[in-house]
Amino acid sequence: MRQSRPLTALALAIALLAGCRSGEAPTHRESSAPVDLASRVVHLQEAPREQAWDGVVEAVNQATVSAQTAGRVIELPYDVNDTVPEGAVIVRFTDVEQKSAHNRAQAQIAAAQASYDEAEASYKRVAAIAERGLVARQQLDQERARRDAARAALQAAQAQWREVGQQLDYTVVRAPYAGIVTRRFVQLGESVQPGQPLMAGVSLKDLRVTVQVPQSAVDAIRRLNHAEVLLADGARRVVATKLTVFPYADPDTHTFSVRLELPGDDTGLYPGMTVKVAFAVGRERRLLVPASALVQRGELQGVYVLGQGAPQLRQLRTGARYGDAVEVLAGLDDGERIALDPAAAARWVSAHRNESAP
Repeated sequence: MRQSRPLTALALAIALLAGCRSGEAPTHRESSAPVDLASRVVHLQEAPREQAWDGVVEAVNQATVSAQTAGRVIELPYDVNDTVPEGAVIVRFTDVEQKSAHNRAQAQIAAAQASYDEAEASYKRVAAIAERGLVARQQLDQERARRDAARAALQAAQAQWREVGQQLDYTVVRAPYAGIVTRRFVQLGESVQPGQPLMAGVSLKDLRVTVQVPQSAVDAIRRLNHAEVLLADGARRVVATKLTVFPYADPDTHTFSVRLELPGDDTGLYPGMTVKVAFAVGRERRLLVPASALVQRGELQGVYVLGQGAPQLRQLRTGARYGDAVEVLAGLDDGERIALDPAAAARWVSAHRNESAP
């Protein structure tokens, strides 16, 4: 019996240990479970090094339309903030005087044409007689001179008719391009004189941005010839279609003006806005992750990192956004794998945590 007590105690201890192991819930099942999520290994990428300065958006087409003839305003179809199609009538004047002058010019053309026709016929008759030697040379020269004078009078009358016709056209002012009315300088019924401003407007189709950059960056900007306008939401960039670096510096600020031509599609920019413009000034390596892979928790951002175990949510410090990618400044290393769908990764973690719960 003395020998059976130690054996019995040992057997009891083994049984208790086995029972504990068989009833114990696994605490690391999520670590050993296979992770089947869309993922990507992130690497450092070659990208432009940028510097940003403030710029002002301008309309390529902006003008103030002025009167080119005298008259009284009888029609003003558009007002400030109205959208005007190209060629639309924006101001119409009275045209009584212009029409009267136009009619007089037409009558003068008819009279000059009749005089010229008579002089031309007379010259031909005298020339035919002169060929037979029956008319003095002096008379032929006189008829030729009268014909040429009548022709000149006809041409002068025709020029006068065109000038008067142009004055008649000036009584109807049309929009030189499609745009928006920004100012209206005249009122209905007001009398105007040539040179008086009528309306001002801008076109939103073609825009540009003017930026003042320091002289230390001009050489790199000229060499790389690439710039992007950073929109206010930070999610999009507008790539400039053309860069023009002015060949001289401002003597007071010692800065160079750079003009960026923008594409004609909808950019969300309007004349007069201030924007940030990022210029490429060199090359560097950046760690970029897809913007769709980021998890937003208040002001904090992170990604799900896939390693040997379950996905781990890791906080990141991010930088600028480049299209659909975001620069990672800290929190992630080159060569690590991240989940591309953070919602799917969160569901995976939640499901396996519930399975591992006792």
